[in-house]
Amino acid sequence: MTSKVNHSSQLSDWQSPRFPDAAELEGAYSHLSLLSANMHAAELFKANSADDAIWNYMPYGPFASSASYHRWIREITAGSDPRFYAIFNKDSGGWEGVASYLRITPQMGVIEVGHINFSPALQKTRAATEAIFLMMKWAFEAGYRRFEWKCDAANMGSRRAAERLGLSFEGVFRQHLIIKGRNRDTAWFAAVDSDWPALNEAFVAWLAPINFDSETQQIESLGDLTRLVRVSSDPALDR
Repeated sequence: MTSKVNHSSQLSDWQSPRFPDAAELEGAYSHLSLLSANMHAAELFKANSADDAIWNYMPYGPFASSASYHRWIREITAGSDPRFYAIFNKDSGGWEGVASYLRITPQMGVIEVGHINFSPALQKTRAATEAIFLMMKWAFEAGYRRFEWKCDAANMGSRRAAERLGLSFEGVFRQHLIIKGRNRDTAWFAAVDSDWPALNEAFVAWLAPINFDSETQQIESLGDLTRLVRVSSDPALDR
């Protein structure tokens, strides 16, 4: 038995976007630069050393020495996917985190953000939020159709962050991976290109200087601004 093709789903005008090629991404509170062992390893290692717990859900780390972290960065940046960025916090004046594009599939218009590792100094800052916004902005403006975020289902902080950023919950893949000898169920989130105009407006409003008081505390939350854009919410966050 055959079924008719749904011609309304045809993408006759769509073209594959280019592979990520930006060496730098510039924001008001953050600056992203392609990760370099020689340029960033020492400062990032020092920032990360404040709390080993940041590595709990990562498939690597913590690193015993700056030299081992330097070596890891050299190895992970040798290829083109994942494509890592170091994150500079303009408020503090330091390199304080990393994030990457990965599973980059231009022919399908799909790209993922991952390997997100923010030092304690970068967490819950304007720079941290803006860094992900800049990566999302580049992807959608380059023509990607889908921007993904995946995390260990046990990592409630990452799940809350994905939802706050306006990514819609799409489910949990059970027994998806084995990480550091532990089972990992993987929670999936994504935004698609039709979400982007409203998400972009939400980010621009949240990042506006007028949205922060003299202590740089937010006045309106990003989660409130993105709530109406998400097509689904993570039920685990309502428990």
